[in-house]
Amino acid sequence: MNVVTDVLRQSVVVFSQNYLPMSRVNIKRAIVLLVTGKAQPLDFSIGNGWLVRSPSTSIHVPEQIRLTFGNRERVWKVPPVNRREVLRRDAHCCQYCGNNRHLTLDHVMPRSKGGTHTWDNVVTACERCNSRKGDRTPIEAQMPLRTKPKAPMHPTVAFAEMFWHEYQIGE
Repeated sequence: MNVVTDVLRQSVVVFSQNYLPMSRVNIKRAIVLLVTGKAQPLDFSIGNGWLVRSPSTSIHVPEQIRLTFGNRERVWKVPPVNRREVLRRDAHCCQYCGNNRHLTLDHVMPRSKGGTHTWDNVVTACERCNSRKGDRTPIEAQMPLRTKPKAPMHPTVAFAEMFWHEYQIGE
């Protein structure tokens, strides 16, 4: 294993100006942000990071950096409830049995019983489970959902949630 190529495969977590974890970037992009002054190092844990050397200089690249410029947050809208977006949210997998073939959409609370066509009431279901469930609720059909349906999150919020879950203190 070459130590140089190992360092180049690393990634750095980028925080916004107000310390919200936004994304991961490769170490080359992190170096550019640090050298141009668009980011500053965050030393959450002493001794972590990488020392990157060039013929004329060396730079310490930490595992986390914080942007120094205020980028305006892009407006993000919750996508519409449609087949493509529901399949994406449910990872192209039936929410009753886990099958990934012959997928349809199912209303958890049937529309005939007052269910709405919203993110928290529509799930992906295979044809077999959808017809087996029929015009009943999952409880009536004794078919529990694998995950609770919910609207997609803003990508930055989703990354922040994943980041804080990954770096929980005390585990």
